[in-house]
Amino acid sequence: MNRTYLWALSIMLLCLTACNQAKEDTVLLWLGSYCNTSEEGIRVYRFNQQTGDYTYLTGYTGLANPSFVWVARDGRHFYAVGEEDDPVQSTANAFVFDEGNASIKLLNSQSNHAGAACNIILSPDERTLFTSSYGSGCVTEFPIHNDGTLGKDFVLKFSGHSVNPERQDHPYIHAVNFTPDGKYLMANDLGMDQIHVFKMRDKAANDSLPILSNGILPVEPVAENYNVQVDPGAGPRHLAWLPNGKNAYLLSELSGQLFVLKYEDEQLSVIQTLQADTLNAGGSADVHVSPDGEFVYASHRLQGDGITIWKVNHEDGTLTKVGFQPTGIHPRNFGITPNGELLLCACRDSNKVQIFRRDKQTGLLTDTGRAIEMSRPTCVQFYK
Repeated sequence: MNRTYLWALSIMLLCLTACNQAKEDTVLLWLGSYCNTSEEGIRVYRFNQQTGDYTYLTGYTGLANPSFVWVARDGRHFYAVGEEDDPVQSTANAFVFDEGNASIKLLNSQSNHAGAACNIILSPDERTLFTSSYGSGCVTEFPIHNDGTLGKDFVLKFSGHSVNPERQDHPYIHAVNFTPDGKYLMANDLGMDQIHVFKMRDKAANDSLPILSNGILPVEPVAENYNVQVDPGAGPRHLAWLPNGKNAYLLSELSGQLFVLKYEDEQLSVIQTLQADTLNAGGSADVHVSPDGEFVYASHRLQGDGITIWKVNHEDGTLTKVGFQPTGIHPRNFGITPNGELLLCACRDSNKVQIFRRDKQTGLLTDTGRAIEMSRPTCVQFYK
């Protein structure tokens, strides 16, 4: 066997290995959208996070406006809002996904008794589900039963306003997050220019804590100085954590500011304020940190639609702007693949989810020219 043949055989084996690795480097992708009950508002894909190839697996028809989706750690159970203005029709919905049969089954639905449920998230222990309601400015808790179904709700209500008479006449809760240590829940209030902070309660650590009749161990307010106040008229919307758990990045919708937060001694404080939306369009939407913790991305709508990119300074978590990537019309939620190679952006009014390649060294994005076509997409969620 001559050397030329061995060399050619080695190259072929390397190519086959690379192809197989690319083929196998897949994750599950959930998309949510605005739709009526006759449309397929939730879709699940098998997505190759190296190549950007995707295969449709299944979808769900029958739920109006499943605008945000959250997937449990088992990759089977997932939850979606039904974003309706009416407080009774606004819902939280529990589903189970069967990958083998490529099917979705609705387990049950519960009213969140608060209008326009626009965000949904599981607690770190996955025993409680939370929805954020933009319309009524409430946070609603639901207990998670052992079979994944939702129990009866408990509503956290707020009162107050800020300086914008049209957009901040009362509380508008846009999203809920948790501190990385799992000790606190944070509710981003566009209407009051603050993050409301609540302490998570652990029954396993204290059996004397009261449980509501619906099975919920409710969160409890902490001292007022724990709440994070930002500039008047900012309108906090979404927040993302640095992987080290020491910094968070809060994007404001109305002012287009990005606030860099420091988490120390179980308290949050603002250490840097940046102008993310330089056009002052009042439509900043979503913020995410790359999996490697090196870059922060934020989407903006209404004018100059696109994504702003910052480099993280790891000494203190502060940011330096490095670029901007134009997108389709009205970019809302977006997601970065677990391997950090690709960014998928839900462009609602372009009716597509754009696929961008991400340069891990510079953080910059390149439009691949590929997209997943879908009517009014709003949410991108990965599961690996």
